[in-house]
Amino acid sequence: MKNSTQFSYFTLGAYFEAGAFKYVYFLIIMLYISIISSNVLLIVVICVNRSLHEPMYMFLCSLFVNELYGSTGLFPFLLIQILSDVHTVSAPLCFLQIFCVYSYASVEFLNLAVMSYDRYLAICCPLQYHTRMTSRKIVMIIALTWLYPFLGVNVLISLSVPLQLCGNIINKVYCDNYSIVKLACSDTTVNNICGIVYTFTGVLLVILILYSYMRILKVCFSGSKQTRQKAVSTCTPHLASLLNFSCGAFFEIIQNRFDMRHVPNMLRIFLSLYWLTCQPLFSPVIYGLTLTKIRTVCKSVIGKIHLFTLCHN
Repeated sequence: MKNSTQFSYFTLGAYFEAGAFKYVYFLIIMLYISIISSNVLLIVVICVNRSLHEPMYMFLCSLFVNELYGSTGLFPFLLIQILSDVHTVSAPLCFLQIFCVYSYASVEFLNLAVMSYDRYLAICCPLQYHTRMTSRKIVMIIALTWLYPFLGVNVLISLSVPLQLCGNIINKVYCDNYSIVKLACSDTTVNNICGIVYTFTGVLLVILILYSYMRILKVCFSGSKQTRQKAVSTCTPHLASLLNFSCGAFFEIIQNRFDMRHVPNMLRIFLSLYWLTCQPLFSPVIYGLTLTKIRTVCKSVIGKIHLFTLCHN
């Protein structure tokens, strides 16, 4: 049996000498600022404007909060590591990042699933919508959307922390649970089973979401032109957001489960970061531009801010 131990730190092996690519710092900072400003703007717009206090917009608000949570679990860490000469991270901080990243992914999928259910009720069962989507149920659904992933990821990490490891080099630019499990010298059967269940749950949610939208489209295309237009306008951003995040998550699962050493390092880093960096900006942009109510209120708010600035200059 190989020598095993519990390391106090991990080394992130995917970083390389940036050299002339120092502009990456500026790009990451600008991307993070854009994510914070766009998501905060939409959260404030939804919370302040009473006309947006509807189930769909409450679920959207939860989604935008999750985008802030997920990006904050990654971007500051990336900046520190890029600016550092030694790419090491303490074990507790590494597991904290794993918790943030994994819970972010779970909350994202559950939010998208809840939103698809909301659209299904609104379009396919309009007469039952307000009796099923009461204020109390909305609060309960949002609470469960956050509570379940936090508990599930806690179980996942509690199985990884005690593992005896044969090495401490993670070949990524951020901490990843499966990468740590692969370093273990001890038996990881339970870890692998839990990892498969976690992955399968995500796949099942995607299938259920797609099934909901198939039902929605079937009802819409058998109705009037106005009904079709309304359904397309509300469902398009949801589907676009789902496909964007699912594809990014799928690339990450493929990287974890298969040998990707033949793939160029830069491409591996890009695919590894895509689902964590693009989705937090993609969501507010796609919903802010395509949903008429949000777009109208945002224009009004930005106009008032601009007018206020002009008056005080």
